Amino acid sequence: MPRSTLGPRMGRRTRLSLAGQFLVLQLLILVAVLVGVLAMSMAQSTATFERVESRRALSAAENLASNPTVRALLPGARPRLGAALPAIAESVRSVSGSSDSLLANTRGTVVTSSEPSRLGETFQLGASEVMEGRAWTGSTLRGGVKMLEAHVPVLDDNGKLVGFAMVGRTYPSVLERLLDATPNLMVYLGISIALGAAGSLLLSRRVKRQTLGLEPEEITALVEHREAILHGVKEGVVAIDLRERITLANDAARRLLDWPDDCEGSTLAQLSIDPALREVLTLKQPDADRLVLVGEKLVVFNRRPIESHGRLVGSVTTLRDRTELSTLEKELGATRMTTETLRAQTHEFANQLHTISGLIQLQEYDEVLSFVDGVSFSRSQLLDDVTTRIADPSVAALLIAKSSLASERRVGIDLDPATMLGRVDEALSRDVAMVVGNLVDNAIDAVAGVPDARIGIGISQEEGWVVVTVHDSGAGVDSGSFGRIFTQGYSTKSSNSAAGRGFGLALTRLVCLRRGGNVTVQNDEGAVFTARLGTKVQS
Repeated sequence: MPRSTLGPRMGRRTRLSLAGQFLVLQLLILVAVLVGVLAMSMAQSTATFERVESRRALSAAENLASNPTVRALLPGARPRLGAALPAIAESVRSVSGSSDSLLANTRGTVVTSSEPSRLGETFQLGASEVMEGRAWTGSTLRGGVKMLEAHVPVLDDNGKLVGFAMVGRTYPSVLERLLDATPNLMVYLGISIALGAAGSLLLSRRVKRQTLGLEPEEITALVEHREAILHGVKEGVVAIDLRERITLANDAARRLLDWPDDCEGSTLAQLSIDPALREVLTLKQPDADRLVLVGEKLVVFNRRPIESHGRLVGSVTTLRDRTELSTLEKELGATRMTTETLRAQTHEFANQLHTISGLIQLQEYDEVLSFVDGVSFSRSQLLDDVTTRIADPSVAALLIAKSSLASERRVGIDLDPATMLGRVDEALSRDVAMVVGNLVDNAIDAVAGVPDARIGIGISQEEGWVVVTVHDSGAGVDSGSFGRIFTQGYSTKSSNSAAGRGFGLALTRLVCLRRGGNVTVQNDEGAVFTARLGTKVQS
């Protein structure tokens, strides 16, 4: 399909292309991943700092607390007096690389500290257990600065607590931890962005090839447009793949075929469809407009294969309901049959008038009277037989018309003396007329051209049933065709008509089944068709 013909491109608004959307999405993902990695790295860096530096601080505090000079001088030490203790504390701090160190007596008074402002103040121990004689490490907040501290008790030679030593280290800043966790952060970030951009461009090019160069909003509009068209047309559309799975069935198709709304995705076997319908949906159709009887609807099917890149992927079938057109054809056929009947009668009456004229010219007046009486008796006998035994006007009129048509084709019709049909309701009268008409037409076609061709018709009413029997004097039905003769599309006669043949007996069987009966055939010096119709339609 040329791009210039696509409706969604008309009035297209300026939007970020598919490649741009992929790039933005990839960058957002990369940023999210990097932020997550950095957060985990910083948390791991903090844990590592606490684990390593707490051991160092504790080791330095133990060295300071175990120093003999400290143990000897601390009990009597006073803030800002003496130089020995400050020198020892500063030496330990600088050697260990700590940020802070101090010594305090048992009252918590700081006697020496790397921070002179603390001298003479009471040191806040917080959760420390150093005054109970146990070493402690942990984080504290000193003047708004987070510190990692180690507290170790100072004992004299007798093991008596005389004070404690503290060595602390300041927590590194966020920037310091970030640089420590990812020393090559900008390099990694640049490589990630470059790889993400390249991958996004390659992916967008591949997607564009698969979507025929359409952007996402164009694909959406195209699908919506397609769905609106498929479900808005009157004709049915059914698409099937190579595994006989239904990939598409629009509203009209589901209505015509009486399929459920969720039929898409199901196989034809799962829907348990009629074999004739399955055949027309799956097999190659050499000719267009194939007629299939679906329920009581006459549906025209056109099947075409679907190919993609030279490979067969399935088929698409269009459906049209020809029931109304078929009904119109039947009505036109009835009109044509009436015209033919009138023409046959006109021809017959003309011949009779010519005979009477000739007899008069020959002055054979007695023969004229005898001929007229014979013609009148023949016509009145047929009319009397039909009207006496058939009280339903539609069926009676049909039989009279068929008798005239049969006479034109040199076929005689005999009405069974046991025939008897009273007036029935309109729906049953219509069904009986259709069954009688189809069976009689079939019999006339079977015996036309046969010498002394005769058709016997019998109609009777039993309790809850109407039985129609049509017997012709033809060659009968091939025994191998008994099972197929009532199948739609089957016919022993050729036809070039648009409507085709092979539906009369199928419709007859359908009407009988709908009324709880059936139609059968047997051979008895010709074909004998027997149809049984219930007076009530089966639900």
